[in-house]
Amino acid sequence: MGVVSIKDQAAIVGVGATKYFKRGESYPETELSMACTAILSALEDAGLTVNDLDGFAIYSNSCDPAEVASVLGVPEVRFAASLTSGGGGCAGALGLAAAAIHGGMANVCVTLMTLQQLNKRLGGSEVGGVLAYATMSESASPYGGGGVPPSAAFTANAGLLSPGHSFSVLAQRHMYLYGTKREHFAEVAMSQRENARKRPETALRTDPMTLDDYFNARMISDPLCLLDYTQETDGAVAVITVSADRAKDLRQPPVHILASAHGGTGSWGPGIFKYFQANDDEFASSGHRPVAKRLYEMAGVTPDDVDVALLYDHFTPLVIMQLEDYGFCPIGEGGPFVAEGNIRYGTGKIPVNTHGGNLSEAYIIGMTHVREAVEQLRGVAVNQVEGAEIALVTGGPASLPVSGTLLHR
Repeated sequence: MGVVSIKDQAAIVGVGATKYFKRGESYPETELSMACTAILSALEDAGLTVNDLDGFAIYSNSCDPAEVASVLGVPEVRFAASLTSGGGGCAGALGLAAAAIHGGMANVCVTLMTLQQLNKRLGGSEVGGVLAYATMSESASPYGGGGVPPSAAFTANAGLLSPGHSFSVLAQRHMYLYGTKREHFAEVAMSQRENARKRPETALRTDPMTLDDYFNARMISDPLCLLDYTQETDGAVAVITVSADRAKDLRQPPVHILASAHGGTGSWGPGIFKYFQANDDEFASSGHRPVAKRLYEMAGVTPDDVDVALLYDHFTPLVIMQLEDYGFCPIGEGGPFVAEGNIRYGTGKIPVNTHGGNLSEAYIIGMTHVREAVEQLRGVAVNQVEGAEIALVTGGPASLPVSGTLLHR
């Protein structure tokens, strides 16, 4: 009996999205209305209808399948499952869809993210994760003493209150071990900004970025400045996956799921805030190495076969670490690799985030990367990589699982 694999068993056939809004400017839309808009658009793109939809392969609580199915009028939900860990699941959710279809549990699966952030003018708060504990009143907390629960007391006492704080520690360790410089982080930010400038969907950052712009940006969590951080946006993106056989008869050229893997080493664990078990080599990484290994083994390809990489980029140093973990350059050499222009669109060895990524196009918790991968392999991307056959999409680093998926045409 051969090895059971999802390789080439399913394909993405539809992509849909809302407009990308600046944070808090999507009202009167809701997360539900944007989710439904994106799903209907993706079904239309594929040449399918709500009557065909029967599966939800999602991540990070991106929607309530029961609510969406009820509002859209889905006749029957046959499969509903979710990967956890925030953006760490965005690539792996495609593998979840492929597994459901290959296993006969669903025929047409949607994977999506819908995101709407609070706006101060509408009763929300500008205060994010950085200040949440610090602004909680003592009377509102059962713990007292400023409102920090015991589970967070150790890292909160060290000032690790947000993902940016936590990932800055990884960045510092990478700099210490390998000589990585802030100029290397700047190259990631500048190259992706240039890509985003050509995209009509770009939500915010369209001006060119210079090295002076980068070093003049305010520091947030040393060594990470404002331009090392993802932007914050509202919107929704959805993709539709069906079996490879069914995909042959639909409206769009199919983009096949060549391989998908998610997880990570047990010592990576929560991924941020609690690195108590990670060894030094693993600590200064994106946590993707075991996922990358399984991904290439399933696909039967190597990093040299990948034509375009859509790497999850909530913070610039983690793009560098993923380049190492996915084998585009040796461990510890990601900084010099990007400094040599290797991730630039049009001239680089491996074009990265040709849409601008979370940093400069829009932050829909990784789903813009999936959209861009499909557009690249359909041959219709704004910054089209000539002859693109294989695209890598990643989710995370974050808490487990982190994920990666290889798509091909």
